[in-house]
Amino acid sequence: MAGATLAEIPWDQAATMIDLEGRVPIIGTIRECALHFTLYKPHARENARLLLTVPVHREGRATRTWLLEPAEIAVLAARLNEEEQ
Repeated sequence: MAGATLAEIPWDQAATMIDLEGRVPIIGTIRECALHFTLYKPHARENARLLLTVPVHREGRATRTWLLEPAEIAVLAARLNEEEQ
């Protein structure tokens, strides 16, 4: 998946949701991490990061990234919500 973008990340890809405040990480799939993100309170969402097992391209960047920021995790959560409706 060398050219993957955020919208192409498969739900069953392994990932780890980490927290900048040092809470216990969530190790699971992209789907599980996105679902947990939707349950977080705003403060926890701001401190969440998603560590990927396969890097993705970010718009506007020349290199791929292994870490997604809260706004990018929110995009995944919105995609999950749309697909489940």
